[in-house]
Parts: sequence; structure tokens; C-alpha cells
Amino acid sequence: MDVSAINSQTTTTAPTAATAATAAKTAAETQDRFLTLLVAQMKNQDPLNPMDNAQVTSQMAQIQTVSGISTLDSTVKGLTAQFSQMQGLQSVSLVGRDVSVAGNRLSFGGKAGTGSGSFELESAADAVKLEVLTPAGGVIDTVQLGAQGTGRQNFDWANANYADSAGLKFRITATKGTAAVTSTSFSQDKVVAVNTSGSKLQLQLQNMGLVDYSAVTTID
Repeated sequence: MDVSAINSQTTTTAPTAATAATAAKTAAETQDRFLTLLVAQMKNQDPLNPMDNAQVTSQMAQIQTVSGISTLDSTVKGLTAQFSQMQGLQSVSLVGRDVSVAGNRLSFGGKAGTGSGSFELESAADAVKLEVLTPAGGVIDTVQLGAQGTGRQNFDWANANYADSAGLKFRITATKGTAAVTSTSFSQDKVVAVNTSGSKLQLQLQNMGLVDYSAVTTID
């Protein structure tokens, strides 16, 4: 487990609290300056041409708007930091588990000699063809999966003739009648570490390397 995930997340609260305090202090100072100027303006106004009530009300509304925006910005930043903390804690719990992300690499983490993968169809298809590919893209096997419904579908492929299963990929071709059906392929891989060193939270997968936490579609 990458302990930097925990260390990185536990230091988030202090800067956030300091930022919120600074924003609140700035808003209070702005209000104080405005009220001081308003009182001075009222004291020195022309008695024969006093300030319009609507003008005073408008100025008060403007300062309240500025103060409200500053407070809202501080609140949103605080919520964002808390959400990042939650994401970090959740991602650490994924270490050692299998996740699915968009990709076309076969997974051999289940039954010996059996590769697995999944795909999602935009609409129902009359015929779905699975092609197993070498790392270079050559076709080594073709399997007709038949008719498939809309949504996510899983498949297993028994590797009986190809000695080296490392890096094998797959391709899905789906049709309804003579029209092509759009499909998205997904690969399964094991989470081995969590990376928080960059600007976004990432997972280190055993075979696929670094992927964004937001790219995970399912957790097994």
C-alpha cells in the first residue's frame, strides 16, 4: 500500500482551515471599511441635498453581495477539500481489489488459462464477434458471441493454443442487421497502489499502469 496516500490526505485540513479564516477576516475588514466610509459620507453630506435612501440601500446591498460571495467561495473550497479527503480514503481501500476501466486488454487473474473482459453495447445487437489479438494486433482467435442486449456484457475466453498470454487484447464488433452497433470495451486489473503525488488522484494498476481514479467504472 502506498502510504503517501494517507500522509497526503491528512495534511489537507490545516491549509483549508487557514484559507477559510483568511477569507473570513478579509470579508470582515471589507465590511468595516465600507461602514466607516458610509458613516463619514453621511456626516459630511450636504444638508440641503442629502443622500438618497435608494442609493444607501444599493451600496449596502453591494457590500453584502461581495461578503456573501467571499463566504460562499470559502465554503465551496472547504467542501472540495473534504470530498478529496473522502476520495483518498476510499481509493486506499481499493488496494488489492480488481477494478474495471475502459480498455481492451484481456485479464487472466481468474481461472488458469482463461482470459476475461467486458463490453457495453449502445443498443441491442443481432450478432457480436469477439476477436482476440496479440500485443502487435494480429488476430489469433475469433469467437461468435451471438445476440446480445443493451448494456454491459461479460465474457470468458479459453486460451488453448497461444502459449504466451501476456499482453493479449480483444476487439468487439457488433451489428444489428447491416448496421454497426457502437460498443465500448473494458479491462479488469488489480489495484496495487494509490498515487497522490500529482494534481489528481490516480490508481496504480498491476498491468495497465497509472489510471485516473475517475476512470474506474466497476469494483469487484
